[in-house]
Amino acid sequence: MLSSADKQEIQEAIRLAELQTAGEIRVHIDKKCKSNPVDRAVIIFQQLKMHKTKDRNGVLIYLSFEDSKLAIIGDEGINKLVPSDFWESTKNTMIAAFKKNEFTQGICSAISEAGKQLAYFFPLKENDKNELSNEISIEKE
Repeated sequence: MLSSADKQEIQEAIRLAELQTAGEIRVHIDKKCKSNPVDRAVIIFQQLKMHKTKDRNGVLIYLSFEDSKLAIIGDEGINKLVPSDFWESTKNTMIAAFKKNEFTQGICSAISEAGKQLAYFFPLKENDKNELSNEISIEKE
């Protein structure tokens, strides 16, 4: 699905985005999604314990490569603040890149956009700690 270099680039994009915010960004990739991608993203969000952040400001970018599904969801803290179409417009940015076979760039662009919104609403605090891993989680089945 992704090469080691792609994974490193995505993880670096997360690290850079989170240097500007107290928010948390994760990327999860499934080989195949057997349900609605938003429903699956909600399950993954819970499994990754993203709802346990102090300010409830986690964002999950969910992708299923084999069947070309994706979803972006945020926790209640960020969803109360961003524009109602924010996740949809970020998703459209990813889709545009994917159509050009720029998968890693599409994911990195979405991370950057999420990071900008998180930084606006949840600026980096003194002594902020990274509450969630920047590692990409991957479900192989």
